[in-house]
Amino acid sequence: MNPSAKIYVAGHRGLVGSALMRKLLADGFTNLVVRTHAELDLIDPQAVRGFFEQEQPEYVFLAAALVGGILANSTCPAEFIGQNLPIQMNVIHQAYRAGVKRLLFLGSSCIYPKNAPQPIKEEYLLTGPLEPTNRPYAVAKISGIEMCWAYNQQYGTRFLAAMPTNLYGPGDRYDLHDAHVIPALIRKMHEAKASGADQAVLWGTGTPRREFLHSDDAAEACVFLMKLKEEKLDTLIANEHLPPIINIGCGKDLTVEELAKLIADVVGFKKKIVFDATKPDGTPRKLLDTSCLTAWGWNPRIPLREGLITAYKDFTERSACASEPRPVSTGAV
Repeated sequence: MNPSAKIYVAGHRGLVGSALMRKLLADGFTNLVVRTHAELDLIDPQAVRGFFEQEQPEYVFLAAALVGGILANSTCPAEFIGQNLPIQMNVIHQAYRAGVKRLLFLGSSCIYPKNAPQPIKEEYLLTGPLEPTNRPYAVAKISGIEMCWAYNQQYGTRFLAAMPTNLYGPGDRYDLHDAHVIPALIRKMHEAKASGADQAVLWGTGTPRREFLHSDDAAEACVFLMKLKEEKLDTLIANEHLPPIINIGCGKDLTVEELAKLIADVVGFKKKIVFDATKPDGTPRKLLDTSCLTAWGWNPRIPLREGLITAYKDFTERSACASEPRPVSTGAV
């Protein structure tokens, strides 16, 4: 991508989308195209078609999606499949019609089977049952991957699907209905500390293992992938037997209990942490195999503790965000 290339970032106000904007602007890209949900409803096929016909972007980062944590996925499954499917279908199809040079579709590590071998390789897709609590969202994301694969095979497009691990960072959602694990824990620990509570009660057993990546690292990986040389990209998109996906992660995980203790330390909550085992745990473990991306020279740069400190600062500065309407965003469950 040259600095003047026209780049459309779909979902530019979400967790990954806002990080992509920061990264692209920092790298000197000046021709960025964005639309708010009010300006462009990605569920409306005619509106999306008109947008692509008018703007004719050369590159597309598809970071727009309805996302949420385990509670939101469990209580609103119809929304998670019903909104994400048309968003993906409309953007991917119109990107093809407009002759977009490259498109990067943001998926989620929840696409992989619940009991997949660890660490999870890209080839494990569709090899076993999904985690029931977020299956509709996962199926939607798998459909997006299949669209990229099908369009590459039939139309010769250069569409790639990136599967990030659990993300966190500036612009995250701290509403307990929507939040993923890190923002949910940050808010719960903060509120327990502020109220003087003698304990913080958390969902599940605390035993599941999770991998976490700062959104700025994820954005850097996405831009890295969009800039891949043709021969490297071909190894991913020209394969008739494997989908064009690549994992993005840090290669390290920890238990939810270990994470909770780390966040409690960052927040300054020094009382008891209690786990409510009547609540669901989700997938036992999700650690991505990122050997492909690492072999090409990309590695994350933000350590977890450092990232949590900045995330807590973001929360305290944006404490009112918990009452805001849910935006179209992106992330991993």
